[in-house]
Amino acid sequence: MSSLLEFYKICGLLKTTKRTGWVNNGIHLPESISDHMYRMSLFGMSLDSNTKGVNSGLPIDRTKCIKMALVHDLGESIVGDFTPYDKISKEEKFKLEQDAMIKIKDTLNNESGIEIYNLWLEYEEAKTDEALLVKDFDKFEMILQALEYEKAQGKDLQSFFDSTRGKFLHPIFKELAIKVEQERPKNNKA
Repeated sequence: MSSLLEFYKICGLLKTTKRTGWVNNGIHLPESISDHMYRMSLFGMSLDSNTKGVNSGLPIDRTKCIKMALVHDLGESIVGDFTPYDKISKEEKFKLEQDAMIKIKDTLNNESGIEIYNLWLEYEEAKTDEALLVKDFDKFEMILQALEYEKAQGKDLQSFFDSTRGKFLHPIFKELAIKVEQERPKNNKA
């Protein structure tokens, strides 16, 4: 039997779980995981319907990108938000999040649960044009947020920019990342 109430409660945990990278950098009132996922989903909505994928050159499925952005960090509602600086291997992080996503899928116990799990897995495997684009959404949303925190709180968040430099695949986000770097406060540029 599907438990929509339990699923909605799990989703609600994303609203109160702050992004660890910001907490670790002393950001005042850091964004939550759901804040991050919400803006990423709007990235998908904002793209032209003829936006092409980086591998196939075919139009991307915008709806799939929006859904993937909405669920890509859903497992963090149960296991928390890990950063690259946490003492956890990529394999262990994947296993913890996969177990959480299986629990979420089983909580719904319907076709929606299967769709959510499959979208998460597609994102993690990063083989499709949509998954690669949403990976770019994830990195870009982070550096855009870093820029906003630098401007508003006078922080130097260089490590966030360093972690993404040269890693964007889609031309749209390559260009946007350059624009974000150019907007950084002068004393924070590498």
